[in-house]
Amino acid sequence: MSEDVSRREFLKLATTALAVGPTVLASATMHAAESATPVVTNSGVVRIGSVSTAVEGGLMPSLVKSFNSQNVVQAVFTLDDDPYQPEKVGKYDLIISHFGHRDTEEFIFDKRLGLWPRTVFSNQICLIGPTSDPAKVRGMTDLVQAFRKIAATKSPYVLNKIKGVTYLTEILWEATGRPAKGSWFIDSPGAGKKDAIAIAAEHKAYVFWGLTPFLREKKVAHGALMPLVTDDPLLQRIMVSVVVDPEHVPGVNMDGASRFQEYLLTPSTQARILTTHYAGHKQAIWAPAGRNNAGAVLPL
Repeated sequence: MSEDVSRREFLKLATTALAVGPTVLASATMHAAESATPVVTNSGVVRIGSVSTAVEGGLMPSLVKSFNSQNVVQAVFTLDDDPYQPEKVGKYDLIISHFGHRDTEEFIFDKRLGLWPRTVFSNQICLIGPTSDPAKVRGMTDLVQAFRKIAATKSPYVLNKIKGVTYLTEILWEATGRPAKGSWFIDSPGAGKKDAIAIAAEHKAYVFWGLTPFLREKKVAHGALMPLVTDDPLLQRIMVSVVVDPEHVPGVNMDGASRFQEYLLTPSTQARILTTHYAGHKQAIWAPAGRNNAGAVLPL
């Protein structure tokens, strides 16, 4: 008998629960939300993770200082060449990186952790070569013609094994009619970044690398090399700002991140980017890229 009563009581309770289910569920959800530890967002600070390229030469420090002088919200930035790593999710409100950073696409589209990237500025790689400049390319603004002269004079050229540089070299090789790659074309396995520069210095050769890292390294080594071609648009590398998506990452200061992103796109800031120079180097290092965004997002 007691078993039958228990069964009847159970059915009664189950029927009641079904009748008031939405209310019970809403109440339980509210209770869980209230009892859970809330994510605390410091609305007075916007946290920025920036790859080293934008920090070298003082660009990001200069922009952050200017932003902080004009706003109650204060920006703080961290130099981080891997800002999209999973263990760093929740550390930043906004990320500055190259558009072609190896993890940007996965972060935004696969993991849905970031909003649409906004182009803000570009840095540049450059054609570096010996001060003797045997191919006579110094100051040229047409990179295809410069590469053609290097190939025609068989002046040593070192392939910097960075994917983007290898890709650019292939474009130039195709554009110049596929010149024969003889002994002048130095393709050493594993020769990337600093190693490629060291080989170029040894062989008095031409090589591509980022202008800011080269200028940094030049302070301690490779005095026999110098930037020779810098003005061709092919040498520009677009950089973007990515606001971390608050719907998927708790604690993001969305308002602060959006405000800093808008600041980067204002005409006055874009002009400031153009006139920010690397110490001891008179030529512009960065170029404004705000106008590459959709017109609706440009602050006018």
